[in-house]
Amino acid sequence: MAQPPPLTPEQRAAALEKAARMRRARAHVKAELKSGSLKLSEALEQAKDNDIVGKLKVKALLTSLPGIGVAKADAIMQEIGISATRRVAGLGAIQREKMIALFG
Repeated sequence: MAQPPPLTPEQRAAALEKAARMRRARAHVKAELKSGSLKLSEALEQAKDNDIVGKLKVKALLTSLPGIGVAKADAIMQEIGISATRRVAGLGAIQREKMIALFG
């Protein structure tokens, strides 16, 4: 397997800063879900155009909801037929509808 080209220190710093910004943005979305200021249906709608929400794992999204822990999120995902590694942008229309029916 070929190695990626080496990055200059400036490129590396820029990549690290971008990654940190993305992590902060995902944490903000999860905090909004936890507080109730963002509904799951709104987050799923945002995922269509917003990479920050779209690249979030479904399990992380579910566990951000009040009262949903890891075990409950796993059970919900299994019931709906969502892979453990699925990201929000990769959800099918029926999967989205089932999640919205459960959580609004």
